[in-house]
Amino acid sequence: MQFLIAFAEDNKLNRNTFMQKMSVLSSLKVVFSAENGDDCLEQLKGLPHNQLPQVIFMDLEMPELDGIETIRIAKSLYPHIHFLVLTVFDDEEKIFEAIKAGASGYLLKHEPAAVLEHAVVNVLETGGAPMSPAIARKALNLLGRSPDPAMPSGAAKAGVIPVNVTEREKEILQHMVNGWDAKRIASELDLSVLTVRKHIANIYDKLHVNSRAQVITLAHKNKWV
Repeated sequence: MQFLIAFAEDNKLNRNTFMQKMSVLSSLKVVFSAENGDDCLEQLKGLPHNQLPQVIFMDLEMPELDGIETIRIAKSLYPHIHFLVLTVFDDEEKIFEAIKAGASGYLLKHEPAAVLEHAVVNVLETGGAPMSPAIARKALNLLGRSPDPAMPSGAAKAGVIPVNVTEREKEILQHMVNGWDAKRIASELDLSVLTVRKHIANIYDKLHVNSRAQVITLAHKNKWV
């Protein structure tokens, strides 16, 4: 059986290294390689359902849209896709943020091809949560110190709208979730309907969605409003 995967990483050398590792694995087919989170979401949006990757390896530190925020948005739009963080960071807060966003596993970038292949099989066939040993130790330490594993000290709070959404767009997003149309929003904010529609189009583009219903679903799932 061949599994469909993808990879998001801003560093060209790391992307090439990953592709070299995958080239020796007949069980994995790379559907696409993305340069950042925005690129990843755009490429997902352009694929038919039967060609969507089953697993996406995700870097954390990327420009435009980082890995954690990309996972959070993508899991709302494509809940069946699994995300495996592939990073050089073993920071405890990032581990928690990634898992909370919807990551299924957390691996270090130096792992060999066989380990990455096993991680994909582990996630898809047994529902596992693969972690590099160093990451697993950090995760256990994190849980051991926290009185409430669901909310460790210093963890990022839910409800953070992607940073590329402007304050005006956040305001319009709130009204959209409340069921207001462009005309009513324009009247409330003393803007032209054309301006409001342009803001709504920008919101769609930044959140990588195509409809008001998808915007509202994302907002509710991620507690943005």
